[in-house]
Amino acid sequence: MMFKSLINRVALLGALLYMGCTETGNIEVIKLGHGLDTTHPVHQAMVFMQQRLDSLSNGALKIQIYPSQQLGTERQLLELLQLGSIGMTKVASAVLEGFAPEYKVLSLPYLFRDDPHRHAALSGPAGRKILLSSEPYWLRGLAYYDAGTRSFYTTDQPIYSPSDLEGLKIRTLESATQVRMVNSLGASATPIAWGEIYTSLQQGVVDGAENNPPSFYTSRHYEVSSYYSLDEHTGLPDVVLISTIIWNQLTPQQKQWVQQAADESAEYQKILWKAATDEALQKVQEAGVEIIYPDKTPFAERVAHLYEEYRDIPEIYSLIEEIRSTTTPCDSVSDCSTTDFSAQ
Repeated sequence: MMFKSLINRVALLGALLYMGCTETGNIEVIKLGHGLDTTHPVHQAMVFMQQRLDSLSNGALKIQIYPSQQLGTERQLLELLQLGSIGMTKVASAVLEGFAPEYKVLSLPYLFRDDPHRHAALSGPAGRKILLSSEPYWLRGLAYYDAGTRSFYTTDQPIYSPSDLEGLKIRTLESATQVRMVNSLGASATPIAWGEIYTSLQQGVVDGAENNPPSFYTSRHYEVSSYYSLDEHTGLPDVVLISTIIWNQLTPQQKQWVQQAADESAEYQKILWKAATDEALQKVQEAGVEIIYPDKTPFAERVAHLYEEYRDIPEIYSLIEEIRSTTTPCDSVSDCSTTDFSAQ
């Protein structure tokens, strides 16, 4: 209790300092820090959010964006949000597992049937519950940004089936769920910081990694990876967060503006992401990368047991079932191209 009280006092002090430093006349400015460069579709969506908030509030509330880790790494930015030292950030949902266990659900492999199912589930009640689950830790989720699906890329050995992963060292996110997934597929999960992946691939520290097409392309990892196997094992979204210390000091009208701007930017970001994905796949293929489209069923079967670990945790398993039962217009179309792994 004493520790929690101390944290609350530190957080309040951070909020007071933050609000005092960012006020310009009658204009409130919310600092938003993230780790991506300015060409990334996520940054472009944030610029859209910045513009929409400025328009909705008629200039009364603004967002100031600091890209490219100017204010710190994802972990550091989360800590700054908890203190109220900055207002907003974007992180991969897997990073939030250490703050709110509900986020573990989104790291489970083959949770989503296809893109429409993922979008419907995240915009529905289950997705909303997960977004708000981190509020007790001073992190309020505002919206999900599309981060597509993650697949394996390797330097020397193509991946056609799980057996091809056996014995390989694969870089993963710092997520217990992701580590168990990769190990279950027969590889050796090796968490490495994002900025160290290129060199690790180049020097053979790891044999491969996994990520979405735009990240594979913009990181230039394709320069040291010959094969990209689109097994699409996870559909981890990015999460736009606001410090609850800052959120709680906004008026109801300001909260409405911020939420609307975030929601609209999320829809815009989906369009940007689709275009970036198509371009990335074309560019890496032109650069000589072999793109492989494996049968996903064997991969899903190898990791199905991960779901059983949550049967005895009702608050988590109920979210899994709620997401799986989410329907989309695609479900009523007989020729819709999907693969349903929910029975596995």
